[in-house]
Amino acid sequence: MMSRLEHTFGALVAVQAAHSIEECLGRLWESFPPARFVAGLISTDHERGFVIGNVVLVAFGAWCLIWPVKRRWAISTPLLWWWAAIETINGVGHPAWSLIKGGYTPGVATAPLLLILALYLAMQLWRRPPDRSRA
Repeated sequence: MMSRLEHTFGALVAVQAAHSIEECLGRLWESFPPARFVAGLISTDHERGFVIGNVVLVAFGAWCLIWPVKRRWAISTPLLWWWAAIETINGVGHPAWSLIKGGYTPGVATAPLLLILALYLAMQLWRRPPDRSRA
């Protein structure tokens, strides 16, 4: 049986998958210099690099859920905090960028869900008693 925290994290990874699709369909790498830079680190074809990077990110999230989180590995808590931080940045950054641009930017539609789930995950982590058996 999955815990509330596992459900929250699973939902966060699923919304990240939807967010990645929104960014790919909107060709984010063409309009957002940091996305173009990261995509370029992966491939000289920025579209390919961006898609690969997003597939790897979502696959990593699924891996985190299935192994470290569900099995309560010691690394799960730092991984979950990392995800909460990254998705909070995503959830705030996209709307801020849209405000600066004065209109829709790829990723802004799903960003609020990322922010809500990331903050909810962080709240659960903050309130969770430490598990001494994982140390």
